Amino acid sequence: MLYPSLSREMPRALQHLLARDKQTTDIATLPRRSFLKLAGAGGLALGLYPNLANAQAPAAAGLKPFEQPTAFVQIAPNGEITVTLNRLEFGQGIQTALPMVLAEELDADWSKVRSQHGSNNPAYADPLWGMHLTGGSTAIKHSYTQYRELGARARAMLLAAAAAQWNVDVKTLRTQAGMVLGPNGRKAGYGELAEAAMRQPVPEKVTLKNPKDFRIIGKPTGRLDAKAKSSGQQNFGIDVRLPGQLTAVIARPPVFGAKIAALDDSAARAVAGVKTVLRVPLDRGAEGVAVIAEGYWQAKLGRDALKLQWDTSGVEKVDSEKQLAQYRELAKQDGPRHFDADLAPLASAPLKIEAEFTFPYLAHAPMEPLNCTVQLSDNCAELWVGSQMPGLDGMAAARVLGLQPEQIKVNVQMAGGGFGRRAIPTSEYVVEACGIAQAARQAGLNVPVRTVWSREDDIKGGYYRPMHLHRARIGFDAQGQVLAWDHIIVGQSIVGGTFFEGMMVKNGVDATAVEGMRAPYPVPMRLTVHHPKQNVPVLWWRSVGSTHTAYVMETLIDEIARATQQDPVAYRLKLIGDKHPRHRAALQLAVEKSGYGKKQLPKGHAWGVAVHESFDSVVAYVVEASVKDGQPVLHRVTAGVHCNLVINPRTVEAQIQGAALMGLATCLPGAAITLKDGEVQQSNFGDYAVPRITDMPQIAVHVVPSAEPPTGMGEPGLPPLAPAFANAIARLTGKTPRELPFKLA
Repeated sequence: MLYPSLSREMPRALQHLLARDKQTTDIATLPRRSFLKLAGAGGLALGLYPNLANAQAPAAAGLKPFEQPTAFVQIAPNGEITVTLNRLEFGQGIQTALPMVLAEELDADWSKVRSQHGSNNPAYADPLWGMHLTGGSTAIKHSYTQYRELGARARAMLLAAAAAQWNVDVKTLRTQAGMVLGPNGRKAGYGELAEAAMRQPVPEKVTLKNPKDFRIIGKPTGRLDAKAKSSGQQNFGIDVRLPGQLTAVIARPPVFGAKIAALDDSAARAVAGVKTVLRVPLDRGAEGVAVIAEGYWQAKLGRDALKLQWDTSGVEKVDSEKQLAQYRELAKQDGPRHFDADLAPLASAPLKIEAEFTFPYLAHAPMEPLNCTVQLSDNCAELWVGSQMPGLDGMAAARVLGLQPEQIKVNVQMAGGGFGRRAIPTSEYVVEACGIAQAARQAGLNVPVRTVWSREDDIKGGYYRPMHLHRARIGFDAQGQVLAWDHIIVGQSIVGGTFFEGMMVKNGVDATAVEGMRAPYPVPMRLTVHHPKQNVPVLWWRSVGSTHTAYVMETLIDEIARATQQDPVAYRLKLIGDKHPRHRAALQLAVEKSGYGKKQLPKGHAWGVAVHESFDSVVAYVVEASVKDGQPVLHRVTAGVHCNLVINPRTVEAQIQGAALMGLATCLPGAAITLKDGEVQQSNFGDYAVPRITDMPQIAVHVVPSAEPPTGMGEPGLPPLAPAFANAIARLTGKTPRELPFKLA
């Protein structure tokens, strides 16, 4: 059984595996609660408050915790409605989109809707997998029906309360914008009915709206967090301040897994504001030194004053140049197969392509560096952290602190980005924070401790998108028919050595490394995969395997089109046929809206095209690019998106804009993590490139209309951007960039 707290940034391959095993996955249940009375705030509300035990009402016996509106809906006497999120908001817009879904079925007055984060309570587990999860673009996809039903159940209870008060048949009542309307002009606001609604049974079965009657879903809606974020008032995890709180920073070894050979901390202890200096265990068997002080700056000054010698003798010292040579040798060897096909036609094929692609390690580099605040008591602990997987992090904290998972409360905080970095199977930074808080308590500091990473700590300290090498040999004819395709991928396994390995590594192949290969093109491919072990920690990075597989597939398909003098759009549509209508629709929409093939481009500009599916959504890009002073320049991007039903068009537009910019980042000079003698050579945005505002192209986003249940949008916009850009560059220079970031010289 999967514990309900397990979660992470889910590649599509794992989504499918877990969906397949769903029937055998039980979900742990809490004692059932009903609408409880809210003490304080001058009134009553609907909601789940674990410390209150009065006013319990019967709940439907067949409902699981994540189906009970008690955990998700609070209605105050003034009619203000607070919707609790079962996900982490870290820029993707679910703090608005999920309340929109619930408010639609609740018939709420949107102007009175608010939202708040949940916790590691099992009620906030992903309803499909039974684990706490923000990742894999699943927030809307998995919780769309869940939040609709939550809203419908709460609405039914409000109607039942009004019917009882007015002694009328509930069928004579209706709701509208936060009001219950009855015969003879009777009406009552939701806030007036909240207390009585708390005593109504929770219905198991509810009838949902016909989508044609939606008045909130599908409408462009401003984000609930927009004002706070645009005015600098939004608090993030790093902003947590508790009475007596201290701050810790860690001196980390220069090579992953290294230990301390000698330590002189006398100067650090002498820094004003430093409370103590502790030698602490770190991730992957390493050791470090935690400096705990009154604030971040004092702790940093204390760390700077440490005199440290490191023992790196027992760990591998990865060197990027040597690593690439090793990968090239591995690519010459036989290995595990993901696809198999007859390669005999390759030798006699009239046209051939041989290509090698290299992709570097990439850091996640969220704007808010990692942090976690821990407060310990005798038999429990409370954490404040922007976690993508609070259940798993809570269990990891329990192990470190010698407690049971139910003795840990994880307060999910708004996070300033993550892209997978806040979803680690080892719970690395949470484990470290708990260990430091425990050591501090043992040293007599019985106060909350906030452990903070600097940006340098984060960029130099792992985890990374793995480095990959691809090799392809393709034989095809003059019509572009692929006769044989021999493909090899070399790169570390993301899930190897984690609890996901058993379900995600099959026949020696990590499913995250090959997602996006071949589809939607029916080419006869033999795909061989090697997963070397390296002393570099790796992790999913926004859109996971598709970050490299989409690039390889879409640039090679484009190259075949050019070699056979075919239009790249027409060639793709021919290969796609009628078996992938969503790909076809997204590509055709992007082509139509961009003016591709019709609009005259400026001299020195060229079109580039790519289309890719990831996380069950399809994104096609048609871009306009040029080369100026030897550097590629991206001018315009037109997106065609197929994500089924759109909850908030503004969210989709924002996600495509952000993902496209992040995809562009992978193409820019300096967008690489490299190692020399085991040490990461980059440390901050001065030597690890991120796009600036001057790099931002014009982006137009167009969505294919659909009434089908929504699919994900957090990640699918990233993979096709780089290959579309590369294809435009290839049309200008005659040569496809085979290395990311681009090197045209």
